[in-house]
Amino acid sequence: MTVSMVKGQRISLEKPGGALSMVRMGLGWDAVKKKGFFGSREREIDLDASCVLFADGNLADVVYFGKLVSDDGSVRHTGDNLTGAGDGDDESVIVDLGRLPVHVTSLVFTVSSFNGQTFNEVENAFCRLVNEADGGELARYTLTGGGAHTAMVMARLYRHGETWKMNAIGEPCHGRTFQDMLPTIVGLA
Repeated sequence: MTVSMVKGQRISLEKPGGALSMVRMGLGWDAVKKKGFFGSREREIDLDASCVLFADGNLADVVYFGKLVSDDGSVRHTGDNLTGAGDGDDESVIVDLGRLPVHVTSLVFTVSSFNGQTFNEVENAFCRLVNEADGGELARYTLTGGGAHTAMVMARLYRHGETWKMNAIGEPCHGRTFQDMLPTIVGLA
């Protein structure tokens, strides 16, 4: 059963019958259709998903279009979507929770516009957490409204004792890459 999250909401990822072992954070978006004299036309929006791994508030690793797998192999980016075209997830990051080193305490998921397009040009943006074992959607956070920002800190997974929780963040910021966003990301890790 999917939980529809709102900004700031936190949920437990404990599931009946056992712990989650592998999850996928899917991120999706569409370009706002431009209306013109000859009808509407689709534009391409290149948003880039990143996953920043933290160990007690300190940057431990990162996975993004330029580095598709974490150093320990527990986090994997499925590849760069340059247009946002199509239905469903445009980019995904798969996390093997059982393989994550014990010192990794949180993972922050972001999207940024490498070409500098703003979220005023984006609609239907979302992130969703899927249980890779059965394909079931666990949680979905849908962004509302646009904005003049070029990046967004979408969500965070974090350890809570022996279990994991998810926090819908939805914090706008500016940057073309995760490196540009680090001051904001670190404050939310």
